[in-house]
Amino acid sequence: MKHHHPRRTAISMAAAQATLLCSGIAFAQTPPAPAAPAASAPVQKVETVVVSGRRAALESAQKIKQNSDEIVDSIVADDIGKLPDQSVTEVLQRIVGVTIDRTMAKNDPEHYSVEGSSVNIRGLSYVRSEVNGRDTFSANGGRALNFEDVPPELLAAVDVFKNPSAAQIEGSIGGLVNLRTAMPFDNPGFKGHITAVGKYNELQGKFSPSASGLLSNRWKTDLGDVGLLLSLAHSKSSTRTDLWQVEPYYKIDGTHWVPKGAQWRDSNFERSRNGTYAAAQWKKDDISSSLTYFQSKYKMQWDENALFAQTTPWNLVIGSDAKYNANNVFVSGTLTAPVDGGVNFGADTRYMTRNSKTRDLGWNLAWKANDRWSFSTDLQLVKSDTNAFDSTVATGLLMPKETLDLTGSTPRVVFDASDLAALQNKANYYWAFTMEHLDRSKAEQKAWRADAKFNFDHAVLQDLSFGIRLTDRDATTTKTVPDYNWSAITQTWQRGWDISGLAYLNDPRFNAPTRLHEFKNFFGGQSVPAIYVPAVSLAKDYPTSYAALHQYHDILCAEQAAAQGWSSGCATWSPASFGTNPAGTNEQHERTQAAYAQLRFDFTDAGAPIDGNVGLRAVRTDMKASGYTVFNYNPGINPTPNQTVTGVPVPIIPSFTTPISAEQSYVDVLPSLNLRFKASDKLQFRAAVAKGVSRPDFADMQAYTSMELTTTKHTENNDTVLVIDAVNLSGSASGNPLLKPVKSTQVDLTAEWYFAKNGSVTLAVFNKQLKDIIVKQSATTVLRDAANNPLNFTVTSPVNGSKGHARGFELAFQRYFDMLPGWMSGLGVQANYTYVTSKTTPYDPVTTPFCAGTSTDAANLNLNINGCDTDGRTFGNLPLTNLSKNAYNLALLYDYGPFSARVAYSWRSKYLQGVNVNGTRSGDGRLSNGTAVAYALPTWSDDYGQVDAGISYRFSDKFSLSVEGQNLNNALARQLMQQNIGMMTRAVNYTGRRYSVQASYSF
Repeated sequence: MKHHHPRRTAISMAAAQATLLCSGIAFAQTPPAPAAPAASAPVQKVETVVVSGRRAALESAQKIKQNSDEIVDSIVADDIGKLPDQSVTEVLQRIVGVTIDRTMAKNDPEHYSVEGSSVNIRGLSYVRSEVNGRDTFSANGGRALNFEDVPPELLAAVDVFKNPSAAQIEGSIGGLVNLRTAMPFDNPGFKGHITAVGKYNELQGKFSPSASGLLSNRWKTDLGDVGLLLSLAHSKSSTRTDLWQVEPYYKIDGTHWVPKGAQWRDSNFERSRNGTYAAAQWKKDDISSSLTYFQSKYKMQWDENALFAQTTPWNLVIGSDAKYNANNVFVSGTLTAPVDGGVNFGADTRYMTRNSKTRDLGWNLAWKANDRWSFSTDLQLVKSDTNAFDSTVATGLLMPKETLDLTGSTPRVVFDASDLAALQNKANYYWAFTMEHLDRSKAEQKAWRADAKFNFDHAVLQDLSFGIRLTDRDATTTKTVPDYNWSAITQTWQRGWDISGLAYLNDPRFNAPTRLHEFKNFFGGQSVPAIYVPAVSLAKDYPTSYAALHQYHDILCAEQAAAQGWSSGCATWSPASFGTNPAGTNEQHERTQAAYAQLRFDFTDAGAPIDGNVGLRAVRTDMKASGYTVFNYNPGINPTPNQTVTGVPVPIIPSFTTPISAEQSYVDVLPSLNLRFKASDKLQFRAAVAKGVSRPDFADMQAYTSMELTTTKHTENNDTVLVIDAVNLSGSASGNPLLKPVKSTQVDLTAEWYFAKNGSVTLAVFNKQLKDIIVKQSATTVLRDAANNPLNFTVTSPVNGSKGHARGFELAFQRYFDMLPGWMSGLGVQANYTYVTSKTTPYDPVTTPFCAGTSTDAANLNLNINGCDTDGRTFGNLPLTNLSKNAYNLALLYDYGPFSARVAYSWRSKYLQGVNVNGTRSGDGRLSNGTAVAYALPTWSDDYGQVDAGISYRFSDKFSLSVEGQNLNNALARQLMQQNIGMMTRAVNYTGRRYSVQASYSF
């Protein structure tokens, strides 16, 4: 095994260099921990020992944790561009206390993200992100970086800070994720590195290439030391997810709980990611400066073909072959729907693209005036934008029956010869619906900070850091209105009153292109039938293709009008507005002014082995938002000439749109204390107390309120009398520009035993007391009708309306077994476990035991807060979303000679994904008395564990080859839906195994 000799260097840790790493190939053995953002870190001498390999990366991460002023956990690359996983989110999940979410969107847990989409720290989503100690973000309506946008090949280390300090930028309660890149002064001279990667997806049988490279050099000149670095990364990734899915269960016959149906789908995800990172450094005498540019481009295409049940549940008839469990829950049997003319399905083609770009430019200047004083200043400009197009076109399908088998771990639909023949017959398919969505977002932030540090000549007082930071951020998000514009072409429920029949595929009048989609290699070898779906061109060619498809409705509507003798005209399709309706635009402007002071102390020379820091950060936030209040007068009263209108009188309020301009200012004062007690060189204890804040996402602060007047009505006397039963006055706000930050008072205690250079046992106990958690709440808004009478509208909006806590502990162990002889000394293990429990208590709770009404929008508070079953019963007592009580990681390591290997297993227990989210909500539930009611089932991700492994061989100091595999245990991601009959299987996702081969060369 090759040994490298120590090399001592002096490097400035001021400003952007606070998180300076000592090379991509090997991090410093004894660096100071990156205890604070770059611009506030002290200038000090650092001894570094250059080593390489996974063992060195583990030792470096351990040293960071041991020497840090705060509680921090890190992962360090064991080679240039060689973090141990394929995405930043997967890297983060290896850190104790961190879990990742694998859904593509929070409000759409039906769709799986193979590489992970977001992170929680200690069970909380209030996570802030940085690159090299500077705050950064993605333009998605939130405040953090989309970690999937960032090429991991550009990173050399990732730090997760668990508790805040005064010198850190405010905004993190769960934790702070700092992504670190290399700097030119990390190497004594020229350095080059290239990497080529080939990835293979077993389920798709498809290869994807990736490549990255780094060039760095430094020179001594008459003007001082100069260094330049350029790093580029390009990667493509292709994944596929197969899905079996079961619809919610209904108490269809008053006794038995039966699902509306079951279905299957496949989704293909293509991702292209390009990263550019450039850095320049200069140093002369006591002045140093750096300039960095970071750019990430992310492009994805996602397509889906799905069969899904859409029959009215109350029209289903249960076959005599049905079997039930002890709770009268359906487990197998046949379903028919004679009233509907067959069991109704949809078969869709969905096409989605998203393009995102984030650019981060930063400049830093640091000056060490003398032995006592040092100063730094830092400028940053961040620009981020994203745009997306999401299009779905669907056919419908009427099947004679559906036979389900839900007895196994994976739900199945059973087909006989008649079922297969029906699926192959175009006469059973019809054109069903379209749905479009577009969005674009832009965000820009300018930030400036200035810091100073005074070093004391004192036995206890070490130094005093203080400074200011100013920011100016603008964010604009535009979406289609309606957001996802579902529009019927022909539906079974339209027959007889709107259209004369369905637009069947075998009718030559309705000859838009279709294709027979085969689900090849489904679930790695299962056989499911092919189905007719719309051609992809119909989804891509919006709006032209949509207009052509909706003409099919117009043809059949004209036939119905002629048959019934009405001439009021048929409603024609129009696309969702984009950029023209005020409801779709959210504009925010935020300014902050922060000041901090932080004192470091050390009582060791005074006889007590205690050190730490105490500080105070104060920040003023000024927010401005512009938007609209929109009122829609929509009573829905269109009597025919032979109808009489009676019942409740309907007031008249003309529709209107009124601009809103809202602004607010608030000040947060955030004290912090970090203490460390060194019982010995190997054993130490920490205690940290702090206050933290997490500002609301910009999406939650939109200044837009929509109010509407509707009616509930019925007809009598053979439709000759239209009776108005009630006038509904409701509304909802897309956001609340007067929201305040979520606040936290948090306590952390740790015990840390570092018994070897690469061996440690650490225990952390934490308690985060939260207040002003953002929830939905209703209030009364008064409008006046045309006669000047006041009308009370119930308007729901997000408010700071709850308190709660997240508390638990973390336990971590790692070491290489150096005491073993020979090759066995290369064995190592890394393990950690996290336990978190949470509770929320609304300031104004909703305690009604049943839901009411058929609306699934924000105004239905009971539905949104507690969730409701298909029979209207509420659940309540739900935990924080995305919080697993238990999570652990286990890795077996090997480093000996030129060989390096890892087998890693990451597991987390089930967690709540959301309430009132896509797929498990509808307005077709029923109370026991037969009244229609909306339901929204809490959706959970079941326990999930995944095995990843890799092995590398270093042929020389310059060339290495590695092979890696992800999801080697072929884990299935199971989703559950909570009902009063139990936790029922909602879906099972299959992604298959993935492999990669990587070659790296340094020069």
